[in-house]
Amino acid sequence: MTDDLTHLQDAMKAATPEPSKKDADLALAMKNFDDFHNACQGSADPARPTSDRPTHRSGLSSGVFKMFHSLTTRGALAATTSIVAVGIGVLFYTQQGGTTFDLPKPAPVIDATPADTPAPQKAADAAEPVAPAVDETAPDTRVRREAETTTTAPAMGQGLADSEAREDATLGLLAEQAASAPTEKDMAESAITDGVVMQGYAAPPARKMVSPSTGLVIEYSEPAVVSPPSDTETFANADANPVKITTDEPVSTFSIDVDTASYAIVRSSLMNGQLPNPDAVRIEEMVNYFPYNYPAPEADEAPFKPTVTVMQTPWNSGTQLVHIGIQGELPALEDRAPLNLVFLIDTSGSMNQPNKLPLLIQSFRLMLSQLHPDDEVSIVTYAGSAGQVLEPTQVSDKAKIMAALENLRAGGSTAGQQGLQQAYAVAEGMAKDGEISRIILATDGDFNVGISNPEALKDFIAKKRESGTYLSVLGFGRGNLDDATMQALAQNGNGTAAYIDTLSEAQKVLVDQLSGELFPIADDVKIQVEFNPAQIAEYRLIGYETRALNREDFNNDKVDAGEIGAGHTVTAIYEVTPVGSDAILNDVLRYQPAAEIDDSGELGFLKLRYKEPGEDVSKLLTTPITSDMGQATDDVRFSVAIAGFGQLLKDSKYLQDWGYDDVINLANSSKGEDAYGYRSEAIKLMRLAKSLSRE
Repeated sequence: MTDDLTHLQDAMKAATPEPSKKDADLALAMKNFDDFHNACQGSADPARPTSDRPTHRSGLSSGVFKMFHSLTTRGALAATTSIVAVGIGVLFYTQQGGTTFDLPKPAPVIDATPADTPAPQKAADAAEPVAPAVDETAPDTRVRREAETTTTAPAMGQGLADSEAREDATLGLLAEQAASAPTEKDMAESAITDGVVMQGYAAPPARKMVSPSTGLVIEYSEPAVVSPPSDTETFANADANPVKITTDEPVSTFSIDVDTASYAIVRSSLMNGQLPNPDAVRIEEMVNYFPYNYPAPEADEAPFKPTVTVMQTPWNSGTQLVHIGIQGELPALEDRAPLNLVFLIDTSGSMNQPNKLPLLIQSFRLMLSQLHPDDEVSIVTYAGSAGQVLEPTQVSDKAKIMAALENLRAGGSTAGQQGLQQAYAVAEGMAKDGEISRIILATDGDFNVGISNPEALKDFIAKKRESGTYLSVLGFGRGNLDDATMQALAQNGNGTAAYIDTLSEAQKVLVDQLSGELFPIADDVKIQVEFNPAQIAEYRLIGYETRALNREDFNNDKVDAGEIGAGHTVTAIYEVTPVGSDAILNDVLRYQPAAEIDDSGELGFLKLRYKEPGEDVSKLLTTPITSDMGQATDDVRFSVAIAGFGQLLKDSKYLQDWGYDDVINLANSSKGEDAYGYRSEAIKLMRLAKSLSRE
C-alpha cells in the first residue's frame, strides 16, 4: 500500500496542469460548493474555507485526512484498495484539473444465445437520458449538463455544525460508493441465476454522481436490472354452465377431462400472494387433480367403472348433487408395452428463466428413473428453428440422454410448428407394432413462429393424431403462459395437459402418476346424462365448459374426446333441483305441457362411450341414476369441497352465502387418508384465498 501511495505521489509531482484549465475547473468546483451550501438548512457555517479562514483545514484535504483516519481507527475497511483510490483520486483531481473519476468497469457481456437471439430490453428505471450536443469546453454548459445527466447526492449539510463536518460526510459518501461498487466478478456472477446463464446479458451504462462540495463527478456501474416479463397469459375457458330446464333440454353431453393444469396454476397464483385470474380456474381440472379411491372394475369388465352418488348440496338446501366417479383399471406395469418417447422441448428465449428450462431438465431427470431400460427416448428442440439433438436412445443409456438434456440452452424465437412437425416425424420413425408412441411437449406455450393460432394448431394436431401418436403437454413458468394453446394441443392430440411449477409437482405428474400420464386404457371417452323431467326440474353441470359436446356427437365415433390413462380417476358433478323444490329458479311456462308422471324413481340415465386404444369403433356403458345411489364417502365429499372452492374463486352466483369458512370446514372433515399431503395443501390454499379475498 505504501508503494502505491508513493507511485501516485510521484505521478502528481510530475504532472504539469494547464493553468487556464485548472483555474476554470477550480472556479466551477467552488461555485458548485457555494450553490450547494446556500441551499442547505440548519447550517451554522455555510461559507466555504478560504485564505481568510485559516483556522480550518482546507475542506478537501481535511476530508481526505479524516477519511483515512476514520477508516484506520474505527476498523472500517482499513486496507481496501478501492477506498484508497477514491481518496488519492480526489487529491489527484486538484492537481490534474480532471472532471471525472472512473470506478471499476462493468463485466464483459455473457452471451450463450444463438446469433439471432434478441437482447432483452433494459428496465425502464435503468434508462439514461440522451444529452443534446453541447460545447463541452464552456464552463456554464458543463455545469448545466452535469445537473441534467447525473444524480445529485442528498443534502449532506443538514444538522451539521460547520463546513468541515459537511465535507467529511461528503467524502464518506464517496467512500461508500467506492466500497459498494460492483467488481468484475460481481457483475459476472450477477448474470447467472440458479445455474442459468441470463442470455443476452449486457452491463448497463455507467451512472454518475456529483460531490456537492467539490463538483467531482463519480462514474459507477450497477448490475443489470432484468425486467420481469409482461403479463400476456391467456387461458382456455368459457362462460360458466347455466342452469338448464329439464323439459327444454333434458340431455347433457361432454368429453371427460383428466388434465390438472388449472389447479397447479391456481396454486401458483395463491402462493405468490394473489387470487388467480377467474379464467384460469377450470373446476373439473381442480377436482380431477386429486387421486380418489373409487371402486375399480373387475378383471372381465370394461377398462373403467362408473360409480354414482346422490347427496345433499352443501351450499343449497333445496338442491342435490349427482356425483359421477370413474375409476380406471391399473394393469400390471411390468407387462406393459415398450414406450417410444419424443421429448419436444421449447428452448426459445422465453424459456430462459429458472422455473422454466432448468426445472424442465430436472423434471425429465425424475421421469427417466421410472422408465424401463428398453424404452426409447429422442429429443427434439425448437427455437428459431427445430432440430433433433438426440437420436432414439434406449433408457439404459441414461447418461447419454441426460448429457443431451443438460446441454440445452434457451434463446431465439419460438418455431413451434417446425418443432411439432419434426417431433411427429421422429415418433413415426420410432413406432413399432405393439408399442406406444408419445410426444411430450414441454413449453410455456409461447408459439410465435409458424402456426400460433389455437384453432389452426387444433386442425394440425387433429390430422396428426391419426398416426396413433399421443401428444401430452407440460407447461412451465408464468408471465407469458399460453394456456389456451397448451389446451388446444393436448385436447386434440389425444393427450393430457399438466402445469409444472415446482419439482414436487414434477414428482407427482411424472413419477407418482406416470402410468396414468403415459399408458392409455380408453380413448375418446364421452359422458351423456339424460335427466328425468318428472323428477328433476333443473340441472347444471359444474365445470367442463371447454369440453362440451353436441348431443349428436355422443354417437359419432369421428368426434374426438378425452382419454383415460391407467389408474386414472375422473369426476363429474351435477347440481340438480327436484320437482317441487323451492330452489327452482325458472317459472313454469304457461303453455308448456306438464311432464308425465314417472314412477320408476329414476333421476336420470348415465351413458358412457369409449374406444379401446387403437380401435375405431366405440363401446357403450349405461347406468340408471336413482336417489338412493351410493354413499357420500370422504372421497366424494372432498371432491365436492374442491368444486365449491373453484366456484368461490370464480365468484359463482349459485353459492348464495356459502363462503370460505364453509369450504374449509367441509374439506377438513372429509380429508381422509392423505398419503402425499395433496389435500392438506389444498386446505392451506383455501385459507390463503380467504385472506386474499378479504384484502
